[in-house]
Amino acid sequence: MQVTETLSQGLKREFKVVLPATDLATRLDSQLSEIQAKARINGFRPGKVPVAHLKRLYGRSIMAEVVQEAVNEAHRKIVEDNALRPASQPKIDFPGEKDELEKAFEAKADFAFTVALEVLPKIEVGSFEGIEIERLVAEVNDAEVDEVLKRLADQSRTYSPKEGEGVAAQKGDKATIDFIGKIDGEAFEGGAGEGIDLVLGSGSFIPGFEEQLEGLGVGESRTVSVTFPEDYSAEALAGKAATFEVTLKGLAAPGEVKIDDELAKGFGLEDLEKLKESIKANIARDYAAASRRKWKRELLDALDKKYSFELPEGLVTQEFDAVWRRVEAEQSQSGRSFEDEGTTEEAARADYRTIAERRVRLGLLLADIGDAAGVKVADEEVSEALFERARSFPGQEKLIWEYYQKNPAALAEIRAPLYEEKVIDHILGLIKVNDKTVSKEDLLAIEDDEDEIERKDSEKAEDAALA
Repeated sequence: MQVTETLSQGLKREFKVVLPATDLATRLDSQLSEIQAKARINGFRPGKVPVAHLKRLYGRSIMAEVVQEAVNEAHRKIVEDNALRPASQPKIDFPGEKDELEKAFEAKADFAFTVALEVLPKIEVGSFEGIEIERLVAEVNDAEVDEVLKRLADQSRTYSPKEGEGVAAQKGDKATIDFIGKIDGEAFEGGAGEGIDLVLGSGSFIPGFEEQLEGLGVGESRTVSVTFPEDYSAEALAGKAATFEVTLKGLAAPGEVKIDDELAKGFGLEDLEKLKESIKANIARDYAAASRRKWKRELLDALDKKYSFELPEGLVTQEFDAVWRRVEAEQSQSGRSFEDEGTTEEAARADYRTIAERRVRLGLLLADIGDAAGVKVADEEVSEALFERARSFPGQEKLIWEYYQKNPAALAEIRAPLYEEKVIDHILGLIKVNDKTVSKEDLLAIEDDEDEIERKDSEKAEDAALA
């Protein structure tokens, strides 16, 4: 096998591989000899089938295997002999006329093909001197714990039927209702329900809906007029006026709520103090997670600004295509166009191309940093994360578990974010971090104000490369 490098430009490499006809013939004969010893063909004694006959029967299929093996061998040789780090699978091209390929398949001519690939860039990581981030810290106060306690108590509240002549719905009651919603006189999808329980004043329904049910008696009906919020989750309904024909089917009055040890025991805890401690710890975790998302974004921004190197075009294109498919799917589901978003397809493509480049750049950088630091993700950690993933699909846990266990690429998607967080934590220990105490409102407001595209970008920055 003769291998000659024909292109070395940036991250692109190309090699010409020639497998002499004599080598092809030798490989073919070797395979035929192995088959001859095992072949069982009518009219011939075992092990005595002529090689020429076997060649007529199986020669072409065997040669296809020989060629595939030669391609795989050539790829391994190219990578090992040149100490390359491929960025993705190579592209194999078989140039030449059809009759030339036919001769090669018959081992009557040399077999030539090209192997084109991109390699990973060499990244000079160096030190992280000069990188400085701000870590926001929000303390949990007693008022926040009490607020959650009250909410938990409300959720545990018991209700007793309200009966008797003249009984009417009022704020705090649990109303059981049937309703049909209409826009411009036409019923809309998802706008109807039967036997729905609604605590009046809970703010569970569209603003203005619950208040209009107050004073309604059991068995009575009323037309409720509301307007869907501009930011309503179902975009087809956002900002639109609607009417609901509501019938009150049942009514129950709220019972007294006690915030005591019995409430705590209902949540599996020893006493009220333990419940308060659990609530405080959960709120603290939420605040820490919000803070982490913020400073992680800031850190990724700093890394993206600090490091610049050539990117494998194939990886960028692959990441862009994945992002663009999601964009098109979201548009198809929402019915919105680029014009509705105040942009054009050309401008959107340019924006998402920039995002794809950022993701690949950060992915390669974090992979290099993690490799140099010896960052590892234990199999036990992957199994634990997979277990949590499976639990999010009740009733299908076994199927989810088996799917990931049988698909290495899918399992890599579980491992990648675990690896990412470990690398981020490693970098955090090497840079300057300034803690700043802020209020809960300031911490969460920063998250609310983030630009959506960039936020999605930072959350999935290096998935493509790390996987």
